[in-house]
Amino acid sequence: MHYGHHFWGMHMFWWVFWIIILIWIFATPYDLPGQRTKTENPLEILKKRFAKGEITKEEFDEKKKFLKEN
Repeated sequence: MHYGHHFWGMHMFWWVFWIIILIWIFATPYDLPGQRTKTENPLEILKKRFAKGEITKEEFDEKKKFLKEN
């Protein structure tokens, strides 16, 4: 009957192992690629577009002035 004790020991190990894995998966905060973690304000979006080269310096200044007026 030595095998019965060993079986339950390994059985319990796997239960604990999977519970720890599931807790780790669902309790660990992480960011998915492409998912926004916070809402960006319009000025932050404008700065990113300028940094990426999507808009020129003149467009940036014009849009920034418009945002500050409103």
